[in-house]
Amino acid sequence: MNKLLNWYFTKKSLPYWSILVLDSLIVFLSGFFAYWLFNRGFMTLTHSHALARVMLLYVALSWIGMRLFHTYSGILRYSSFIDLSRVAYANLVSLAIALAVHYAVYQLPRGLLEHINTRMLIVTYVTATAMMWAVRVLVKTLYDVSAGDKDAKRTLIYGALEGGVGLAKNIRSQKPARFVVCGFISHDPYYRHKMLMGEKVYTMDDDLAGIIEEEKIEAILISPLRTDEFRREQQLQDRLMGTGVKLYMAQMAKEWNGDDAEVPDVQIHEVSVEDLLPRDEIKVDMAAVEKELKGKRILITGAAGSIGSEIVRQVAAYRPEAMMLIDQAETPEHDIRLMMQRDYADIQAETVVASICNKGHMERLFADFKPDYVFHAAAYKHVPMMEDNPSEAVLNNVYGTKVIADLSTEYGVSKFVMVSTDKAVNPTNVMGCSKRICEMYVQALDKYAKTQFVTTRFGNVLGSNGSVIPLFKEQIRAGGPVTVTHPDIIRYFMLIPEACKLVLEAGVKGHGGEIFIFDMGKPVRIADLAKRMIYLSGARNIEIAFTGLRQGEKLYEEMMSSQEWTKPSFHKKIRIAKVREYEFDDISRQVDELTDIARRYHNMETVRKMKEIVPEYQSKNSVYEQLDK
Repeated sequence: MNKLLNWYFTKKSLPYWSILVLDSLIVFLSGFFAYWLFNRGFMTLTHSHALARVMLLYVALSWIGMRLFHTYSGILRYSSFIDLSRVAYANLVSLAIALAVHYAVYQLPRGLLEHINTRMLIVTYVTATAMMWAVRVLVKTLYDVSAGDKDAKRTLIYGALEGGVGLAKNIRSQKPARFVVCGFISHDPYYRHKMLMGEKVYTMDDDLAGIIEEEKIEAILISPLRTDEFRREQQLQDRLMGTGVKLYMAQMAKEWNGDDAEVPDVQIHEVSVEDLLPRDEIKVDMAAVEKELKGKRILITGAAGSIGSEIVRQVAAYRPEAMMLIDQAETPEHDIRLMMQRDYADIQAETVVASICNKGHMERLFADFKPDYVFHAAAYKHVPMMEDNPSEAVLNNVYGTKVIADLSTEYGVSKFVMVSTDKAVNPTNVMGCSKRICEMYVQALDKYAKTQFVTTRFGNVLGSNGSVIPLFKEQIRAGGPVTVTHPDIIRYFMLIPEACKLVLEAGVKGHGGEIFIFDMGKPVRIADLAKRMIYLSGARNIEIAFTGLRQGEKLYEEMMSSQEWTKPSFHKKIRIAKVREYEFDDISRQVDELTDIARRYHNMETVRKMKEIVPEYQSKNSVYEQLDK
């Protein structure tokens, strides 16, 4: 039997005429059954020839309903409720037509139709409907059994009525089966221990760990309509992770409103640490961004970095006239060139390997390219590295920013958008202080230039070069330990695409002089992040080692200093910082003096000057703490 089923189900679906013949035969035999039901065997046998001719007429009439609802065009093994409904509607129409014909010709001389009455017709089509349903359900059931995968994971769906039913239907139709639905998890206590699709509904009050063990659950699948809520449920994540089950998220191929009757194609992936970040969906006015950037000439510094490269991709999607992409890292810049040639071949894109500190080279590029927009993402960002190399931090971050900002003014750039960091707030390290000086310079320059200077300030982005995620992944692959500086250290995190979308919107909607602060959501304990990554890797014996705070590192980052306050903007996730403003002549003189000191590479004197410019800069865990005394 199994061999026969496997042979049949490895073939293509039956041609439509085969299903039409099968359904016609069902109608034909249903007529005989109805006649036998009312007249029993002897009468049926006596009038079999006349009855056969009558039923051929009704079969022909049935084709009208079948044609209207295309009952023969479905694939039996994938039959659904919609297919069964079409069969019912087709037979209802056919019955109506048969009754009309029956009464029209019944007044003629007795003969062909004398053996059929109204009740028999009704029974005929009811029986035919039931048999057509039975055939389709039987074929689907046999297919499900024969195509079942013994490796399919026993699964609970997080989210019952909130798209969970539709998701369950979707994964049940997948062949070979990856998941077997064994129940649902709902937040609504009303549905506790009720049944959905033949499976039990559990709630948060149940002993989920015990249920998972008792039912041998191997996976939890999160409904797309409950993803945001699941991200916020940190305690639930810990409860589920403690059981050892795999977590999966479903992503719909297109927007889904939760209608279980129309479930789009679904892509299921194993949960990553990015998926578990407690954050709300960020929606950006991309129409306004497109209006501003389409057809413009865009220059991007740091174009090969984590943030810069994503800005490149997002800007390119709006079809600017031309793009100039500058970075001093040769290999990553080559990767950006290949990406542009592959994905945006119709956009004129020039990739330049250069340092923003080379004023002569930058001036030639500005003169030739004449950009409308400048997105300035180039910077040294590694805190411990800059703590050891403060002069380089000043030359690249501060002087490099001055070069690009001054040239933007000189060559009539419409808008200059600078990417800053939360480490610029009450800085405790060289890198953060260098970025605060950049903020001060471009904000002061905005008052005296036609170019609009906009600053965007946000925290860590997951997956960026130098972030903890790649480091933790490498340490986990090596078998541990995973190193965390302090048990209580926390950071704000955002996904790179989300951060860059906000950069673009803030950039095009800013009027100049603003420092935009992004709402980064809830802070995350780095130790908890490490635990989740270890769990998601499948490892159970990797330890976390606490190594102590690094030079210039503090336990928590701030988005504003004690002297700052914010006001709302055009986006609920973006606020405008009201900060102390500086006179351009003064800050320009200070930056020039700092640059001259940095060029002598005397680290202590360089940092001393930085502290003079930014009085709130107080070193932490650093050799420069002596300057604060």
